[in-house]
Amino acid sequence: MDDTLTLAEALDELVSAEDFLDYFAVPYDASVVQVNRLHILQRFHDYLAKQAPVLPPEESAQRAIYRQWLELAYQDFVSSDAQTEKVFAVFQHVDQPGGGSSSFVSLDKVFQQ
Repeated sequence: MDDTLTLAEALDELVSAEDFLDYFAVPYDASVVQVNRLHILQRFHDYLAKQAPVLPPEESAQRAIYRQWLELAYQDFVSSDAQTEKVFAVFQHVDQPGGGSSSFVSLDKVFQQ
């Protein structure tokens, strides 16, 4: 990756979980990433979405925060699994009054941007 890119420019070029982990120099086990890549990236996104309003203006500080949250997202799946972590709505089961459970996902959540 080109070291002259801004953080925003670099993020635009990253396409895989491995790209993100390599860019932010987060050590990883390829077998963990292979099984959980989408979950790791979604969890990373979720962590950042909660932190975005309080990001410092300095790019170096932002990089450190991004790295911290990416590493945490990765570690979530080293010590757990996708079904336990319930990152995606399909894994978020709701108990039904008559028994059983549902993992209904409304269309507005599917097409949310």
